[in-house]
Amino acid sequence: MKSTVAQVRGYPRSVQLLMVNQFTINLGFYMLMPYLATHLAGPLGLAGWLVGLILGVRNFSQQGMFLVGGTLADRLGYKPMIIAGLVLRTVGFATLGLVDSVPALIAASAATGLAGALFNPASRAYLAADAGECRVEAFALFNVFYQAGILLGPLVGMVLTGVDFRVTCLTAAGVFAVLSVVQIRALPARRADDTKVQADGRRESVLSQWRSILANRPFLLFSLAMIGSYVMSFQVYLALPLEVRRLGGEGKFGTAAVAVLFAVSGLSTILGQTRVTAWCKARMAPGRALTWGLLIMGVAFVPLLLATAMPVPDGGIGLWLLAAVPPALSALLLAVGTMIAYPFEMDTIVRLSGGRLVATHYGLYNTICGIGITLGNFLTGVALDAARNGGVAALPWIALLLLGLACAAALYGIDRTGCLASPAPAARPEPATA
Repeated sequence: MKSTVAQVRGYPRSVQLLMVNQFTINLGFYMLMPYLATHLAGPLGLAGWLVGLILGVRNFSQQGMFLVGGTLADRLGYKPMIIAGLVLRTVGFATLGLVDSVPALIAASAATGLAGALFNPASRAYLAADAGECRVEAFALFNVFYQAGILLGPLVGMVLTGVDFRVTCLTAAGVFAVLSVVQIRALPARRADDTKVQADGRRESVLSQWRSILANRPFLLFSLAMIGSYVMSFQVYLALPLEVRRLGGEGKFGTAAVAVLFAVSGLSTILGQTRVTAWCKARMAPGRALTWGLLIMGVAFVPLLLATAMPVPDGGIGLWLLAAVPPALSALLLAVGTMIAYPFEMDTIVRLSGGRLVATHYGLYNTICGIGITLGNFLTGVALDAARNGGVAALPWIALLLLGLACAAALYGIDRTGCLASPAPAARPEPATA
């Protein structure tokens, strides 16, 4: 098995740079965002509803603008949108560290969200275009870099925030500023190969492009079926930590056990993603791999479900094991399911687009899944509250298990129609191996 570095070196320079970009983007983002709420509520003394508003504006501006960002990438080129997003996030992060007025903080939060909407669809469409026939393997490597940034970012941020949160903001802004310069100098220009000209010689309108995508029924069905995968994977940040702290408390043990969840999720992906993808690609069609991935993500909540049937010890090592082991197993299974599904998911979007308006398809896909995550997390929170208030500890885990089973069944049904196996247009040449 080739090392990760050797595999990356087998791709064109643009693909290599996009992978490093994603690591650096996540490093800068996650060194700041986990500590922003504490900064807003603590040193700045903002009310809880204002903290929620500022954080919500960032999420809304990103999810709501993904379609626009993808459309601009297809019309103006991938590189300009990547650079624009990085520059905008540089400004947004620097502003978060330098201002304390609510309007300025809201504007900065909105800028950081819009930045993600600009560079995310563009970078994925660029990667898909230049990876050629090795798209699945390229997205597997992309996920390794993605998770490495998520894993390292909070650790760097913890050290910097221990000095001053403003240092964290300015450092994160500096990371994005350097990345912007690197893109300007090193990233080759790349435009979509699917510009459509109407009979009168004019370029197809944006509304016409959007209508064509909304008429793509297999793509929309696939997007809806995949919402559950994002809801389930997000529970590493929501339901699993809450369960750890419910049993283990808010002390050092609870903090350490939550850190273990993130470490299990990130490290398993970094160490296993390329091997899992190679194994699946050799044995499964894309639709089958996606189905298995979502099925495993649903089954990931079985350890927590079984744990609810066990008596809760009064304390000691028994309580610690009950608080830490089932959530850790769930985090591991969620990571395995994501490892199986993610590369095929990204490749399927390209194939369902027919190789046309790829960034716009990624943008709409992200918006649909983002809305689904918001709704899914709200319902998960309702289930967690009902479980606590009604004494039915198994309720959220049963609901998440059923969600996984339903999404896997939906994908299986879509795949049986042949939609997910639709051939892609002629691919670019396979990159040379190292």
